[in-house]
Amino acid sequence: MNHAVAANPDFDCQSCGACCAYSADWPRFSLETEEELERIPAAYVAADLGGMRCENDRCTALEGKLGRSVGCKVYEMRPIVCRTCMPGDDECLMAREQFFGVAAGL
Repeated sequence: MNHAVAANPDFDCQSCGACCAYSADWPRFSLETEEELERIPAAYVAADLGGMRCENDRCTALEGKLGRSVGCKVYEMRPIVCRTCMPGDDECLMAREQFFGVAAGL
């Protein structure tokens, strides 16, 4: 993890949310234990049980307005794929580019 990028105030997750609305194929479960998966409320799990449930490309656990103020309804129990996405990493920059046309600050 690049701590310099993660500490950059231009990458404030709670005023962005692009990574949580980027692709319905992205929030897939992979390394979670059964116990970890059971902690995620069923309302936010895809019908095939393979990942987070999305409406269009947006994770249903994401609340708020993209680019303004967002939060995760299951933050404390979010899957590994969500925990590994870091502010300013390649996935972050790709999602920000798609939604806002910029890779840095909003």
